[in-house]
This record gives sequence, structure tokens and C-alpha cells, in this order.
Amino acid sequence: MENGNDTWPDTLQVAQVRIARPTDRLAEIVHFYVEGLGLRELYRFENHADYHGVMLGLPGAGYHLEFTSHVDGSPGAAPSAENLLVLYFRDESAMGAVATRLGEFGVEPVEPENPYWIEHGGLTFEDPDGWRVVLMPRTVF
Repeated sequence: MENGNDTWPDTLQVAQVRIARPTDRLAEIVHFYVEGLGLRELYRFENHADYHGVMLGLPGAGYHLEFTSHVDGSPGAAPSAENLLVLYFRDESAMGAVATRLGEFGVEPVEPENPYWIEHGGLTFEDPDGWRVVLMPRTVF
């Protein structure tokens, strides 16, 4: 980050960040994010107040994704094509390896709504619920 701002501010001493969303396709979602993207399964729970869930990410990292499903159903459709998880890679070959792996699972890139991603070498993929993941070949800063 710029200007040495690489720590949380004193007024927001966060230890972890979790992004959570529901799905009715938990097994397919785990397959996409673990086998396709390459994240690790960190934790799984069953029948907690009628919820099942999986937390995915990188071991030891202070951020992860959580996907949950409820026995009565969990609305999981993406509200728009601009709901994005953007993953920035160190270089184009690292990004290409993930794109190739996704292709081997039958997941092909889709046209992003915002042309910025294509203009900067990105590839956009939809997960089984239609939520989009953008792979970018280099970091922003």
C-alpha cells in the first residue's frame, strides 16, 4: 500500500475478514473454489441451526470465504454481473495456470460487464451460482 498504510487503522483493529454468502449448490461451489481456483478448505460445519457451511481460503491468512446453505433453501443467485471477487496474481503465467485449470473443469471465461477487466488482461469466470470471479495478471499497487 502507498504511504506506509499497510496496517489496519487504530480505530479498526480487525483480526480477520470473512466474506459470506448463501448457496443452494454447496458441493459445486466447493469444487469450483477448491479444485478450480485452488483455495483450501479451512473448516466445515454441518447442522448448525439448520445451516451447513464451508470456509475457504489460504491457511494462516486473515481473510476467507464462507459459503452456507440452509435446509429450507438459500437464495444464491448473483444480483448482478458486477458482483465480483477479484484475484490479483503476481504475473500472467500464475493467472494462466488457474484459468487453464478452470477450463479443464469445463468453466470458460465470460464477457465482463465492465470492459476495464479485459483492457487490463483479466479473465472473468462465473461460479455455479453465477457470481463472478475476475483473475487479473498483476497487482494494482
